[in-house]
Amino acid sequence: MNPRDVLNKIKWDNNYDFNFIQIWYVHRGVPNNTKIINGKDVLEIQKTFIKTVSAMIPMHRIFKIKYNEKTLFERQR
Repeated sequence: MNPRDVLNKIKWDNNYDFNFIQIWYVHRGVPNNTKIINGKDVLEIQKTFIKTVSAMIPMHRIFKIKYNEKTLFERQR
């Protein structure tokens, strides 16, 4: 599964609450080049980006998605 598939599954599955996800992504210039956002900050899931309240994040920069501390997606950085 890719990040987009995981995000869409959580968003549209009634067994999940999208507000409880954490999206970890590469953000150059911050400590460890890593930034984490919560599902409540996601405005739209597009094909190659996610639109948040403060940025457009390319899907290829997402390296981890967690839901209630359980890792649903992870790739090597």
